[in-house]
Amino acid sequence: MTIATHIKTTLLFACIVIFTAGTCFAGAWTATKGAMYHKLSVNYYNADKRFDSDGDKESFSDNGEFTDKNINYYVEYGILDSLTLIGSLSYKWMENEDDFIISKTNGFSDMDLGIKYRLFSGHGSVFSVQGLVKIPEFYDKDDVLALGNGQYDTEIRLLYGQSLYPKLPGYFNVEAAYRFRAEKPADEFRYLVEFGLDFTQHTYGRIKLDGIYGMGNEGGSSWSGGNPSATLNYDLGKLDAALGWKISPEWGIELGFRPEIYGKNISAGDNWSFSVVYMCP
Repeated sequence: MTIATHIKTTLLFACIVIFTAGTCFAGAWTATKGAMYHKLSVNYYNADKRFDSDGDKESFSDNGEFTDKNINYYVEYGILDSLTLIGSLSYKWMENEDDFIISKTNGFSDMDLGIKYRLFSGHGSVFSVQGLVKIPEFYDKDDVLALGNGQYDTEIRLLYGQSLYPKLPGYFNVEAAYRFRAEKPADEFRYLVEFGLDFTQHTYGRIKLDGIYGMGNEGGSSWSGGNPSATLNYDLGKLDAALGWKISPEWGIELGFRPEIYGKNISAGDNWSFSVVYMCP
């Protein structure tokens, strides 16, 4: 799939989907000073197919199947009204199976640490910049089924958000990022388009197109780590949808579904999630 096709797909989904306005910490918006946003998610990812080098789906060889069951904790903290600290960490139970062998592993995967700074806000719009570091210090990349590629990543991201109030109880958000991947993996251009709407006072829905385009500058290593969802150079597009219920101003729950809809050189699966959200203003 060409870059032009990626862009056309992004614009198509931008025209036909809606996303959530259920959390004031989303996208380009920063948390107010001292405020915190916590999200604990239980995820189930399953794939028995992969995207080949032409972007076509094909079955894993030898009746293969890959599963990744994980618990993810995500947090944001407002250092200042315009400056937000971000953190994320997952504990995974992974299994890769075919007709000949079953590989299993469990443990903590990569940790993400970042900071988001609001550059501008006014008339319902906000523009921010975000820096992030991926830290691979909690596992051994030489495991038979590795929890990650063992490389540090650094990312710079630009985020733009626009409130749709008062015409519509929602917003949209657009993001673009460049991720520098240390040593052998290829760098990545990342993009995201999201829209949102509150259905009622207590319910909301979300959907977003989350994409990765591999830059093709990998170091030529043969590393695979037995993990088909963590290759060295790949393209991937995910359609991430969720429904949420605000139990109270502080507590909420979400049910999510994330199919992988296009890509190259990467597994092609679906992810189901259940999340508990707590906001501390």
